[in-house]
Amino acid sequence: MTEPIVRIEGLSRAYARGIVPVAALNDVSVSIEPGEYVAIMGPSGSGKSTLLNLLGLLDRPTKGQYYLGGEEVGGMNDDARSAIRNRKIGFIFQSFNLFPQLDVQGNVEVPMQYAGISASERHRRAAALIEQVGLTPRRHHRPGQLSGGEMQRVAIARSLVNDPLILLADEPTGNLDTSTADVIAGMIEELHQKGRTIVMVTHNPDLAAKTTRILRLKDGCMLPEEVAA
Repeated sequence: MTEPIVRIEGLSRAYARGIVPVAALNDVSVSIEPGEYVAIMGPSGSGKSTLLNLLGLLDRPTKGQYYLGGEEVGGMNDDARSAIRNRKIGFIFQSFNLFPQLDVQGNVEVPMQYAGISASERHRRAAALIEQVGLTPRRHHRPGQLSGGEMQRVAIARSLVNDPLILLADEPTGNLDTSTADVIAGMIEELHQKGRTIVMVTHNPDLAAKTTRILRLKDGCMLPEEVAA
């Protein structure tokens, strides 16, 4: 039997606000299998971003367990979490999160630098992925010289450089016009068709309809699941 890519059990996150802690996520349990394309939906304040931050090891749960590729990662120390995050998780953010002082090639290489990969291998991998997302003619341009769609293509290339177990996408088309959003949605769908495991927060029902499962949150709790496609 194949181990789930993600398995969370009783995951909760509370924040101290005044005297009484506020629960942002409450006793959530779910498994995500290899190759699944999962949407996380819900109203503002439902816990979507909290869940994605916990899955991305950008935050720690108040209680519960998080297994990534069969390894419990929620309780690791900061250095171990950082290493796991860089090696096993790829991120695609709504705001792109590119380094403005680096060109396209440099931005795509950043995760490999943290992983200690040689310069020659970094250059090779980055060039291949930049070509894959159609940006070879722009590889020496900085983010300020790119359109929103081009910046998101850079982010997609960067998310793949360390061949992660899972891609986490946070409203990946939220800052894009409709036609550009369709192109980016198509690129993410193609990654899923090639076998990538993807978890995506979105408010867009059309984008969610392209996924294989929808997880809905309300007031920090998981609602019954539905099959999207």
